Amino acid sequence: MATGADIKCVESENIHITLRFLGDVGEGRLDGLKSLVEGLELRPFSVEFRGVGVFPSLRRPRVVWAGLAAGAVGLAEVFRRLEDGVVGLGFRREGRGFSPHVTLGRVRSGRNREALIEEILVLSEEPLGEMVVERVRLKKSVLTPKGPIYSTLAESTLIQDDL
Repeated sequence: MATGADIKCVESENIHITLRFLGDVGEGRLDGLKSLVEGLELRPFSVEFRGVGVFPSLRRPRVVWAGLAAGAVGLAEVFRRLEDGVVGLGFRREGRGFSPHVTLGRVRSGRNREALIEEILVLSEEPLGEMVVERVRLKKSVLTPKGPIYSTLAESTLIQDDL
């Protein structure tokens, strides 16, 4: 997006779909979370990315995201299983529900906001690509002045179909 808007883009190696944000997690809950993720049994499924939008609104854009045109049902099923598991581990149920998206960047100021909004409207239905979801990862995020550093704590390879 060549809008001149003040956006901090997510580095390509950090792009992901957040299924459930947990916040600060004490060591006592970590083993349970690892077991939950490693125990997921789901078949691979495709997701198709389409459209660019913003949170919370076009009048006050703070986060630029890519949406999903296909695969949201598969992601919602993964979310449901994870949500049931994390609630069983003592976490509060997610109150906002699940809104599958990929964060592309964060708006840092109102500079060139009108140009950004115009571009978002142009890209609102644009096809952006697709991928196959083959695993779910439990990630740790450490915030630094240069951006977050992610590390994988646990991973679940989804069940492969026998060919």
